[in-house]
Amino acid sequence: MAVRPVQVNIKALDPVAVGRFWAQALGWNAYHPGVTTYVGPAGGLVWPDPAFVGIDVVPVPEPGTTTKNRVHLDLATTSEAHRTELVERVRALGATPVDVGQGSVPWTVLADVEGNEFCVLEPRDVYRDTGPIAAIVVDCADPRAMARFWGEALDWTLHEVADDRAVWRSAEGTGPYLEFLRTPGAKTVPDRVHLDLLPRPGDDKEAEVARLRALGATDLDLGQGDVPWTCLADPEDHEFCVLAPS
Repeated sequence: MAVRPVQVNIKALDPVAVGRFWAQALGWNAYHPGVTTYVGPAGGLVWPDPAFVGIDVVPVPEPGTTTKNRVHLDLATTSEAHRTELVERVRALGATPVDVGQGSVPWTVLADVEGNEFCVLEPRDVYRDTGPIAAIVVDCADPRAMARFWGEALDWTLHEVADDRAVWRSAEGTGPYLEFLRTPGAKTVPDRVHLDLLPRPGDDKEAEVARLRALGATDLDLGQGDVPWTCLADPEDHEFCVLAPS
């Protein structure tokens, strides 16, 4: 029994605009299966995607804050020319440069049309086969502690664990990496961006939720009411949802 990341959930005042931005930035399509906007590979809506982690943009009435998100996306590039083109393209789509204290680095830090941070990376061999999203990056205080929890929670393969980061990727070796990076500062506001997880086919959602609670997850009330998914937080209070198979 285990769960797997199937989408990054982004709260937005205007989910259509945010979904359009990410679809154009990634070269994917924006789909509208209901009240949310789902961004996934072109060619028709497939959920969950067998190889990639999609983006689900959810409407909320509250604007974001100026506090840096604890979850962001790193975008892959294949050459310096590609990196330059991608930065110029997302800037034209409405992305803006942001300073999160990164200093002089070879990647470019930007924010989408509602202020959610992301990075356009310089070419790196490790991300050559991930698709447009190189990594889902999560700020944390203790990567080793996160490795203990998430290593048991996920059915992804743990590639690295050290004092400064813990790294996973799907057992099939497809799609983005999931990276927990040691970062100063504690959570001060609710997460604007979080992971949505799904049990494997044939696994029971409620049994998975009980297993995650036993590992140290806690229940989270975001005012969600009676919904088919379960909102939880990991031992460092990162929010995540366990979805019901559809």
